[in-house]
Amino acid sequence: MLNNGAKTPVCITCALTTPSGLASAGLNFRNKPLFHKGSVSHTHKFRTRGFVPRCSSSSFSSSRPVSQPRFIQHKTEAFWFYRFLSIVYDHVINPGHWTEDMRDEALEPADLYDRNMRVVDVGGGTGFTTLGIVKHVDAKNVTILDQSPHQLAKAKQKEALKECRIIEGDAEDLPFPTDYADRYVCWKSIEYWPDPQRGIKEAYRVLRIGGKACIIGPVYPTFWLSRFFADMWMLFPKEEEYIEWFQKAGFKDIKLKRIGPKWYRGVRRHGLIMGCSVTGVKPFSGDSPLKLGPKVEDVKKPVNPFVFLLRFLVGAIAATYYVLVPIYMWIKDQIVPKGMPI
Repeated sequence: MLNNGAKTPVCITCALTTPSGLASAGLNFRNKPLFHKGSVSHTHKFRTRGFVPRCSSSSFSSSRPVSQPRFIQHKTEAFWFYRFLSIVYDHVINPGHWTEDMRDEALEPADLYDRNMRVVDVGGGTGFTTLGIVKHVDAKNVTILDQSPHQLAKAKQKEALKECRIIEGDAEDLPFPTDYADRYVCWKSIEYWPDPQRGIKEAYRVLRIGGKACIIGPVYPTFWLSRFFADMWMLFPKEEEYIEWFQKAGFKDIKLKRIGPKWYRGVRRHGLIMGCSVTGVKPFSGDSPLKLGPKVEDVKKPVNPFVFLLRFLVGAIAATYYVLVPIYMWIKDQIVPKGMPI
């Protein structure tokens, strides 16, 4: 069993195929909440509990279809959602889901060891995570990309990011040449991608050989009510889905690190907008070997305003649940601190 902060790798491909595998890997999806942080590696040669598991891409469970409700998992809806949320994002959302400690913990696997690295921060929003990146990399070498001009306007106001290149763009169709960047960082963006596999394929393409992608995103909740609102709101991937998307895109040395606020109990039980950091290394130059068809969402297609408004309002209601959950967790921790008998 992995403990908080443990670095013990397990073969997540095999561990997630059977109930016994779940238990041996410490990935108990049905019982108590698991861990706030820890590291899970995808490897084909790891001996655990006296046997060598057989790993293959076919052992992954199928990804859930994008046709599930997810009322804010479309670019147009996300655009307008952040049109209003950008006003209070840094002061309301981040304190409950994305703290500075979590940011630094999540960026550690990205291996930002050189100030001259070229980094693209995809879905960079208000630049909160970019502030963590520029601690290690010169701002002039960092590009912040987001589809929301309202979020980017907040990033432009931050003094530490003045030298960053800030552009509007689509995570599923990046405006960068192939073999461009040393590091690809993406935080709180994958949940709005209609086609996550396409976005991760793009991450592979824009990286140089040996470059590393780091995607920070939600984890799928196990508690029925949290799962209900998660499926209504946006995409909360399962851990094995992250690994599958990275593997299919062509990445190697794939690792998943669990993160969460120290006071938030039940990162896996209730889900968390920032619950894990997944990294992978690009082994060969050029585009990803994965071939995909047309985009899932056509942003140029006319939108029925009544349907859009209904979806937007329902999605906003679901989002409210994930504003209230961390407040409840924080109050609970103040009354009965973690570790004390309940």
